[in-house]
Amino acid sequence: MSRRMRQRFEVLVVGGGPAGIAAAVRAAEAGRRVGIVDDNATLGGQIWRGESEAGSEASRWTERLRSSGASLLRGRIFYQPEPCVLLAEADDLVQELSYEKLILATGARERFLPFPGWTLPNVMGAGGLQAMVKCGLPMQGKRVVVAGTGPLLLAVAAYLSQHGAEIEMICEQASWTSLAWFSVALLAQPSKIFQGFQLKKELVGIKFSPNSWPVAASGRTTVESVTISRRGKLETIPCDYLACGFHLVPNIEVPVVLGCEIQDGCARVDDLQRTSVAEVFCAGEPTGIGGVELSLIEGEIAGLAAAGRIAEASSLFGKREKLRLFAKRLDRTFRLRSELTNLPQPETIVCRCEDVRYSHLRDHISWRAAKLQTRCGMGACQGRVCGPATQFLFKWNPDSVRPPIFPARIESLAGLTGDSKQELCETTGGR
Repeated sequence: MSRRMRQRFEVLVVGGGPAGIAAAVRAAEAGRRVGIVDDNATLGGQIWRGESEAGSEASRWTERLRSSGASLLRGRIFYQPEPCVLLAEADDLVQELSYEKLILATGARERFLPFPGWTLPNVMGAGGLQAMVKCGLPMQGKRVVVAGTGPLLLAVAAYLSQHGAEIEMICEQASWTSLAWFSVALLAQPSKIFQGFQLKKELVGIKFSPNSWPVAASGRTTVESVTISRRGKLETIPCDYLACGFHLVPNIEVPVVLGCEIQDGCARVDDLQRTSVAEVFCAGEPTGIGGVELSLIEGEIAGLAAAGRIAEASSLFGKREKLRLFAKRLDRTFRLRSELTNLPQPETIVCRCEDVRYSHLRDHISWRAAKLQTRCGMGACQGRVCGPATQFLFKWNPDSVRPPIFPARIESLAGLTGDSKQELCETTGGR
């Protein structure tokens, strides 16, 4: 049976990435009793995973967090049994976390687009491969093709190259024209220009090809080659890994279950990062994909606002607005092109959990209809992979998120009592 622990905080932060860390720091430094909960053993989220270099931005913020007095908790939020209380599960422990103010900084995940061979071993998300290397995956001498869209491709390619990988090509689906306009927009962001020059130095000698994207991966037991569409012509490149990154998708499951208003796939917030639910704030990627700098500023504003430091929070509005404008330019530049909807073939698997193929989905008119008829989205990931893919391919909108928010052990759910257990049974159909 799971052990249970109860803790109470004035401000509870869900998510230990840059936005969550910044929020927890500012609220704790303002004198509030703060808890920050994340499902990873170490804080930093995907972007700062393994970043421990002295003097780096990641190390400065994590050290500031440790000095702030905030309580660091490990656990994954899976249920809200009553207002102002969340349950988090970790190992054999269920933590009952009550709060006065809640800040959601749940980050984002990679979007996967299905194409023939995308389920082969060693075909993976660009950020996912980078995370595995940070955790010790050897890359010395491995041939890697990095494909998709956005600045993340360059950062991942540079990181893998530093760890011994041979980057065969970076395939960017955006056009040269879009990239040229984006370069002009960078003039208003000197820090971004510096970052760009740093990446350019690290990527000297590596092919960078706009107007290019993967159309098929091939191999017997793992990926051995990838066929790309490069400026309208097909080209096959031998590789040991194919790292794909087709944008990020905000993690909004927790905001949805708590009743926060969602707009254009993101949690809607006001100037102080408040959601439509009283005393619930949201910061970082769940409010819109904008990068580390924007996440930090939004986290700071949310933490200060939750601590009642409205004037200090307001002083950061101007900086946040500049970063939001940059994020909008980024989105326009790297918007996925319509040709990518033609990547799947009839036999291409779209839902990996339930082995649902493209031919079984294309005749349905909605996400709900596809789920009922094919079980698409009903597997272990609960649509977190195939949901964004079908949203792009068919313009479907996933229409529900039900508790438990993430898979939880039976003994953790068995600890629920009264109305909470009844509600959970009703939402899951008694399963």
